Amino acid sequence: QVRLVQSGGGFAEAGASLRLSCVASGGTFNPYGMTWYRQAPGKEREQVATMAWTNGGAFVGDSVRGRGFISRDIAKNAFYLQIETLKIEDTATYWCAAATTSDKFFNRQYDIWGQGTQVTVSS
Repeated sequence: QVRLVQSGGGFAEAGASLRLSCVASGGTFNPYGMTWYRQAPGKEREQVATMAWTNGGAFVGDSVRGRGFISRDIAKNAFYLQIETLKIEDTATYWCAAATTSDKFFNRQYDIWGQGTQVTVSS
């Protein structure tokens, strides 16, 4: 059973950079695509960035566009979210997730999830 284990996060100051990692273990990991979601207190869950695993085609949401970057390391079964020039409003719980098929990917039906990690940005 493949699982995703997240690392990174924690506390950071506004203006700093932060990288979140998501590593798959427990079996063969060959998803169609992966994504990062976040949810701030009192707000709806937001899809931050997404990437197709094989061809690397990526999309970054408006909230982090220009300062958010999604990447992957196929050899390590890992993918990452880096956010630069952090803002207070980046404070949220972040989840990584993977979709095992193209249908699930394009329908945002991610079926493998990380455990979530808190990011808190202070001024």
